Formats: sequence, structure tokens, C-alpha cells
Amino acid sequence: MINEKVELLLNQQVTHELYSAQLYLSMSSWFSAKNLDGFAKWYYVQAYEEKAHSMIIYNYIIKAGGRALIEPIKAPPHDWDSVLDVLNETIKHEEYVTSLIYNIVDVARQEKDFKVDQFFQWFIDEQVEEEDNANKNKGRFEAMGMDGKALYLLDQEMGARVYTPPVLLTTLEAE
Repeated sequence: MINEKVELLLNQQVTHELYSAQLYLSMSSWFSAKNLDGFAKWYYVQAYEEKAHSMIIYNYIIKAGGRALIEPIKAPPHDWDSVLDVLNETIKHEEYVTSLIYNIVDVARQEKDFKVDQFFQWFIDEQVEEEDNANKNKGRFEAMGMDGKALYLLDQEMGARVYTPPVLLTTLEAE
């Protein structure tokens, strides 16, 4: 059976991950309105990833004998002043999500819920990747600047991203 304190945090994390999906979908829409379709696609794929993260945790809660409780999700922002503002907000958001995941692992260890501790190592690794991607996107943008040709090339690069479902999601759903 899953520890009550940990179960509460996992349920909260499902909501946080769903919020992340909505945030990135909102950013995708903003980029689409700016005719930056490559950025829009990158964030659209990111929204799918975040939804997958929520489903991984949801499935874990169920398989561990807990109950997944779906909570309301606050509306994300829908306007930004610039591409750089979106990139900065992405970094800030991913750092926040990392802090939430670290807290889950910390509480799991305190409660001796070693299964959750082990399970969340995947999320820690994922957050390293998420923060790295966010920082690289910002770094490339800053290096290239707002020059029209450079922005066009960066937009093309961002649009090459393809969604691949996490193996952990397909594994948990298959069980």
C-alpha cells in the first residue's frame, strides 16, 4: 500500500504535470499566432510529454494501491511580451517542477517509501533533460538574436522535434 503523505504529493504532481501540459499548449498557441510554427510544434510536443508524465504518475498511484484524485487545473497565462519571455518562463517552470519532484523523493525517503523513491529516479533524470533543453533553447535564441534569418533557422530547427512516448508510460499501461 502507498504511504498517505506520499500519495497526496503524487496526486498533486499529477495536477502539476497537467498544468505543465496546458502551459506548454498555451505557449504553442502563442507561437502559432506569431507565425513561429517550429516553436509552436516544439511546445506542442512538450505538452504531450507533460501529459505523459501525469499519466505515468497516475498509473503508478493506481498500481501501488492508491487512489488517483483529479483536481482542478488553474488556467495558464496566454500572452507573453517576447520569445525570450517564453523561454525564460519555461526555464523557471522546469526548475519549479524539479523542486516539486525533489520534495516527493525527500518525503518518500523520510516515510521509507522506497518504491516511490526508486520510481522517481526516472523523473529526476527527466528533469535534468527538461532543464537542459530549456536552457539550450534560450542559449540558441540569445546567440542568434532577433535577426529574421536567424530566427527563421531556429524556428525550423525547433520544428524538427518529434514526440516519442516515454518507455515508462508504455510499460505501465501494458501491465
